[in-house]
Amino acid sequence: MLETHQQWNVTGTSGFDSLKLNSSAPVPTVTDSAVLVKLSAASLNYRDLAIPNGKYPFPVAPNVIPGSDGAGTVVAVGKAVKKFKEGDKVLTLFNQGHLAGSLDFASIGTGLGGAVDGTLREYGAFSEQGLVHMPSSLSFLEGSTLTCAGLTAWNALYGLKALKPGDYVLTQGTGGVSIFAVQFAKAAGAKVIATTSSAAKTEKLKSFGADHVINYKETPNWGEEAKKLTPGGRGVQHILEVGGPATMAQSLKAIAFDGIISIIGFLGGGDHEKQPGFLDCLMNICTVRGVLVGNRLQFEEMNRAIEANGIKPVVDEKVFKLTELKEAYQYMWDQKHFGKLCISME
Repeated sequence: MLETHQQWNVTGTSGFDSLKLNSSAPVPTVTDSAVLVKLSAASLNYRDLAIPNGKYPFPVAPNVIPGSDGAGTVVAVGKAVKKFKEGDKVLTLFNQGHLAGSLDFASIGTGLGGAVDGTLREYGAFSEQGLVHMPSSLSFLEGSTLTCAGLTAWNALYGLKALKPGDYVLTQGTGGVSIFAVQFAKAAGAKVIATTSSAAKTEKLKSFGADHVINYKETPNWGEEAKKLTPGGRGVQHILEVGGPATMAQSLKAIAFDGIISIIGFLGGGDHEKQPGFLDCLMNICTVRGVLVGNRLQFEEMNRAIEANGIKPVVDEKVFKLTELKEAYQYMWDQKHFGKLCISME
């Protein structure tokens, strides 16, 4: 095994030029409870772009190695490790300390690529508690998409009140979480209403199983339109809210009584003149919850469902090399991707 490897570090908050490649970083050492992983693939999230721009609201360590999503092969284990052995294919857990139950303050401080060193490197040492076995049906590129986007979608649909056959799910756009939500919902026998802004993406969403697609540029009041598409106009049971304040008003118009709106992003920006208030939740008799990925037990549950249903993550056709990370960040920033954008270390 090599003594040095390539890794990226976030050295500031001045934009993507804050990303620096170290081509001779020491390979991490393995402590008694650690697992050394040769990383083969990683995938990017909007959060990765926000960190070097100083726009991430959670803890970030100085000079951190970025990236939360990683897939690779175990090459060494500490003497106290029980869950893994050399040769196992594994995936990283987003918050390394979030093993079960609700997220707590301590677990927020264990986020890969933010509070602790992440996956955009060739080798990584992780606690055995912070890894799960990769579904055998997936490639490394496909597996690397599950850590954040996959588990976030799963938590949104099952973390508070489990999705049921016949429920209606509303997704927004064609990012990684939204695509996973379409796939998980269809596998569960639910109906999907998706929103997008282009005809080309409309056809792709339908190909992944979306029952109805609304172009939000052509139909600004898409929330009301979505509600009309449900039986008796009662509304949808689960909404994955990725736009933030800019789209919440429409989500509230689409939600059914006792439905759940899971806020998982703020792509529409953090400020909006006509933000809904708390009384809007009361008037719609719904639950609005913030979702920060999910725990390890949910990850393992999701992986079993992925294998049982033959679900294949959607990976963008363009895959970047590790040395091309800045170009990958810009490609994603320019919203040129469809599904998950991946980095290959092989």
